[in-house]
Amino acid sequence: MASSTELTLLIIYAVAFYLFIIHRSLQISRDHYTKVYGLRPGWIFHRLNDVSDAQWRNFRGNLTILTLVFGIFTIVATACRKYGLKAKGMAAIWLLVSLTYLLYLHGACVIYILSIASANFLLVKICGRTKFVFLLWIFNLTFLIYNRVYEGYPFSLFGRSWAYLDNYRGTFRWHSCFNFVILRMISFGYDYHWADYSNRFDKEKHIKRCNNCSLGRTCYQLLQERSLESDKFSFTIYLCYLIYAPLYIAGPIVSFNAFASQLDSPHTTHSLKDVVWYGLPWNFSFMLMESMTHFFYYNAFAISGTWKYLSPLDIFIVGYGVLNFMWLKFFLLWRYFRFWSLINGIEAPENMPRCINNCYNLESFWRNWHASFNKWLVRYMYIPLGGTQMKLLNVWVIFTFVAVWHDLEWKLLSWAWLTCIFFIPEMIIKSTTNALKVESSFGKFLYRELSAVAGAITITCLMVANLVGFVIGSSGINWLLSKFLQKEGLPTLGGMFITFYVGTKLMFHISDAKQKRIHNR
Repeated sequence: MASSTELTLLIIYAVAFYLFIIHRSLQISRDHYTKVYGLRPGWIFHRLNDVSDAQWRNFRGNLTILTLVFGIFTIVATACRKYGLKAKGMAAIWLLVSLTYLLYLHGACVIYILSIASANFLLVKICGRTKFVFLLWIFNLTFLIYNRVYEGYPFSLFGRSWAYLDNYRGTFRWHSCFNFVILRMISFGYDYHWADYSNRFDKEKHIKRCNNCSLGRTCYQLLQERSLESDKFSFTIYLCYLIYAPLYIAGPIVSFNAFASQLDSPHTTHSLKDVVWYGLPWNFSFMLMESMTHFFYYNAFAISGTWKYLSPLDIFIVGYGVLNFMWLKFFLLWRYFRFWSLINGIEAPENMPRCINNCYNLESFWRNWHASFNKWLVRYMYIPLGGTQMKLLNVWVIFTFVAVWHDLEWKLLSWAWLTCIFFIPEMIIKSTTNALKVESSFGKFLYRELSAVAGAITITCLMVANLVGFVIGSSGINWLLSKFLQKEGLPTLGGMFITFYVGTKLMFHISDAKQKRIHNR
């Protein structure tokens, strides 16, 4: 009874909070739209549309051509599979189609992609089965940094006779997409290195525990962990994996083992009906994004720097809105590309399995934000670096790599190191509470309340870290603190904390309901 009363009160507070956020966001956008840039004439009620985010603008503008390309890709792939083509045959077909796609995107810069990829393949074959496999990291990190430093290498760097090729660099910067290719090149190298260690994974034990595999289907983890035959590590399959069209631009990231395993037999985890139903809600999410960008100019405020002149309350609203905009943007991008990959028989991990507003600790947040990248980091960095035994050290190495992987900017390094600092108390508290056994009703109540307070603090830290990393930069930390620690900002800070506390309690109820449903099956 007490639990249902609490849930009712929490829901009432949440509804009131979002109604207030919507009302105030409309006011801010109406009062300040002339001071921001990145707005274009829209199609909803003749309102201006916020297209200030370059990534979203490019995706939205090219959605028709992308759908056409992937539609043709699907028709070709389906026809070839009906003729019984297996791994090498399918890889050759997909490679041909993907190369055509790359020529449209990058023009003459495809030369760079193929050259670096070929050098990596040669390096893998030479040292992939030796103790010098670490050279793969050095090779790929070097190109990760130099690609950014030299902005994709103008052809004029190599002499005047090559300069004319700079007129044929395509429609999309190749070195932006190549960050994902680097992850795939490392995946290929280490999956090749581990191919002789099939005993690393207990297949029978996994099948007994996995709901999909126990029903005769093959889950993603099994596809990734089981070893492949040596003929699967051919140059054709490797190159097809690197530039596989549906996942090339932005992922999700799939390991080489998982990709090559599905060339012979398409995934069995999802039926065609499941895939169609997976794709349909995307249209609703797209319309939600269109409504957001037509009525709430969150990103335009952030890009223009106009929010610095707003009140602390309005700064919080814009900051909260920016994070929700980012989540929805990436949700749409990744789900769109994953949908086309599933249609073509290749399963990749879901990148946004949980909403940003349903994560109250850092660990669950990073498991559910760019989840395929998280799986990649666990497999190729976290476990090789010592796993849980070296967790406090691992997070610094991993998040520094993630920052550099995104771009060479100090604000991203600030984001990475702030996240690591916020991770430390969470890990200490988690290990302490796991050691304590709470038996009494009062003890369980106290533990739940303290967890809700910790969740509110964590959400605040997440907001600060992401705003520093992706919006205001490290130089804006002092400005942000000064805004909220002054007399005018303290009530807003208190309101934020109460709201995040309520949100965390709601997440507890959601989690309890899920556990109850699983238990009743």
